Amino acid sequence: MGKAEVIGIDVGGTAIKLGRFNENGVCLQSLTVVTPQPPTPEAVFMVMVEAIAQIDPDNQTIAIGVGTPGPADATGRIAQIAINLPGWINIPLADWLEAKTGKPTVIDNDANCAGVGEAWLGAGRGLQNFILLTLGTGVGGAIILNGKLFVGHQGAAGELGLITLKPDGFMCKSGNQGSLEQYTSIKAIRRRTGKEPAELGALAEAGDEEALAFWREYGRDLGIGLASIIYILTPEAIVIGGGVSASCEFFLPTLKAEIAQRVMPTSRAGLQILPAQLGNSAGITGAAKLAWQLIRNS
Repeated sequence: MGKAEVIGIDVGGTAIKLGRFNENGVCLQSLTVVTPQPPTPEAVFMVMVEAIAQIDPDNQTIAIGVGTPGPADATGRIAQIAINLPGWINIPLADWLEAKTGKPTVIDNDANCAGVGEAWLGAGRGLQNFILLTLGTGVGGAIILNGKLFVGHQGAAGELGLITLKPDGFMCKSGNQGSLEQYTSIKAIRRRTGKEPAELGALAEAGDEEALAFWREYGRDLGIGLASIIYILTPEAIVIGGGVSASCEFFLPTLKAEIAQRVMPTSRAGLQILPAQLGNSAGITGAAKLAWQLIRNS
């Protein structure tokens, strides 16, 4: 099986990323295609099938892993819901792909895939217990417990962005008013400042006082949210990824101060706060790892 390869796919609202990986996690080829609009399940599926044929023209790969923007079921076969994609309710995506490609397929939430990727080849290497928080368009999470992805009772555990931060705060699509996502996602940053995170990062870099003040407040909000999660899971590390993490130097000081103040020393002994290492390739890397696990366990 030395030369065997798998495909990892990351389905997003604007782009679909694919990678062909060997068993050591080396990405031999990658491809990004535009997500069809509207991104209905059928339209996205057709684009995925075309892209798979493009990245694996000789049909050499032996399995497929897919990350979708929402929880999968506990068996890793059904996309239960994708909060920002229309019509994605209980879509049997693994069945569809297997029927079309003939390859065993597993699916999971995109943040879970990123967590598995970071555990395999990124900031979580060598850690048995850590959480990943992805600060992107939304806020996702992944929980690695005892070296394994924790998905909970029906597969939907680890929705860390949807915990309550401010009970009377902004409404969230989840139904949870004032969720952490409503204060720390890219959408929330735009609403709070009228600016893009990269712009605020550049301003902070240049010493702009307003931008620096914003990031301090952002770090406090994030720290308050993380305090609850730390009390429950007492991880070795919190890995921070997603687009907003590019500015982490400006919000980590207040985040750490908030955690130090709110969390008892016994619950945060040795806790590390680490930037994610795999960037945009975390999702496809973790999806590929899940594909390898599927093959090994079958």
